[in-house]
Order: sequence, then structure tokens, then C-alpha cells
Amino acid sequence: MRPESTPPEGLRATGTQEIAVRGRRARYLDEGTGVPTLLIHGIGRSLEDWIEQHRLLTGRGLRVISVDLAGYGESAPLSEPHNLPALAAFVADFLDAVGIAEPAHLVGNSLGGAVAMQLSAQAPGRVRSLILAAPAGFGREAALSIRMLSIPPLGRLIMRTWSPRAARRLEKSLFHDTAMVTEERIQLGYRLARRPHGTRVLLETVTALGGPRGAYAGWRTELLEVVAARAVPTLIVWGDKDRLFPAAHLDAAQTRLPHARTHLFRDTGHVPQIERADEFAALATEFWTDLPPA
Repeated sequence: MRPESTPPEGLRATGTQEIAVRGRRARYLDEGTGVPTLLIHGIGRSLEDWIEQHRLLTGRGLRVISVDLAGYGESAPLSEPHNLPALAAFVADFLDAVGIAEPAHLVGNSLGGAVAMQLSAQAPGRVRSLILAAPAGFGREAALSIRMLSIPPLGRLIMRTWSPRAARRLEKSLFHDTAMVTEERIQLGYRLARRPHGTRVLLETVTALGGPRGAYAGWRTELLEVVAARAVPTLIVWGDKDRLFPAAHLDAAQTRLPHARTHLFRDTGHVPQIERADEFAALATEFWTDLPPA
């Protein structure tokens, strides 16, 4: 990894590796042995959002892997637009690259939750279970900051003038507990947003999923119908103080995926795997323990 690409010390994911996926660089962290468990971050984020879960889940009979999605974190961008099917295909190709052929547990936050559901629709044999943390896809409502990015001229202007102050505002929007908004997280978010291809990748993803009025109904309806029909064992969790996707989406999730378990974290924002790390890991472990044999 290039020295200038090294994350701030407080968030350093030690032991990361790089591998070629479709001939392009992908960064990932692979720890433990056992059932493969893939952790997928949200839009504009990186595998650093899963460091706490690596520490908590490794050693529980799981092979815990997190990856920077194509074009995000330190992974190289795709040659095609970064939409949901393309990102899910990247995840499938990544699993091939690291030698995982058996069904894996998928854990996704925000965009990562939608990517996990999309992969379960595109390649159901790859998915043993889904854990979705405040996933995109269960409602039209989204924060104004996301909807503004979906207007191409405005989105490009926002990203062109991105500053440490803007990065701080973004981090504050993710957490209910302001103590989580550390300088290390702000520096990492700012640095990743300023990567040469960062604006293109982010805006391609946002505009594929929604517009000024929120998330498009078409892809959401189609995807949730497939996920409901296949009834993959699913746990959906949300924070009651989520400012990006409202916690009311959890009610929609219960309706659209009646087979899924749900859990609401109190006094928690958009990234419960960080803000409620211990509880999240315990809940995930209990969910996996209760699954029938593969």
C-alpha cells in the first residue's frame, strides 16, 4: 500500500492485503478460520467501519473478511458504472479471488446491505445468511445530503468543494454518540473522498439508486420481491436515532421480509456495528448459532 494511502493510526486496519479482482486492485482484511463471513461497508466508506467487528467476531469459529468495495476505500474503480448489480458482481468475483466457493454469511451496512441483498438475488448459492444494518432499500426517505448528491451539477459541486469541515459534518450525521466523531474518522473520510476517482464512483452509485425525492421504487420493489421469495435467513437491525435512513424503515422491513428477524438499537445512529459494537456482535453470534445446519 502506498504510504500516502495509509489510514490514520487510530483506525489502522493492520494486516490488510491486496488481491486482483477482474485485474483490478482490491483491499481486504481476512482473519480467523471457519464459516466465511463477509462484511460490506456503506457508500463513501471503507473496511475501517468493520474493525470493531473483526476484533469481536474473529475466534468465534468464523473466517471474518471485510473488503473495500470497488472504487471505495483503497480498491480500484470498475470500468463500468458503479451501480448495485455491478457492485454485487464485484463481491462475487472477490469471493472467487480469495477462494470462497461455499455459501457465506453476508453482513452489510447501508449501501452494503443493499449489495448483500443484490448478491443473494444474483447468486443465491453464495449466501448462507444476511445481516443488514440500516440497509438501503426499505424506503424512499433518505437524508437531504444524499438527495442533493443525486442532482449531478450539485453533486459535482459538493464533491469539488469537499473540505475537512464537510467531512466532520458527515461523520456527525452517522453517529448519535458524538464521542464517536474522532479526528481520525474525519481525516479518513476526507482523504477517501478526495481520491481522484472518488467523485465519479460516489455520484454513479447515488444516482443509480435515487434522485432528489429519495430512493427509486423500481429497484427496491424488484429486489425485495426476490429476497422475500428466497427467504434467506435474515437479521435486520437499525438505530433509533439514524439520521440518514429513518428507523421507520425497520417497520417496512418487517412487512416486506416477514421471515426476517429485526432489532432496534436505542440511542444509536446509522452505523450500529461501530456505535453498539459489543451488542451487535452478540446479536449476530446468536443469530448464526440459531441457524439450521448448512
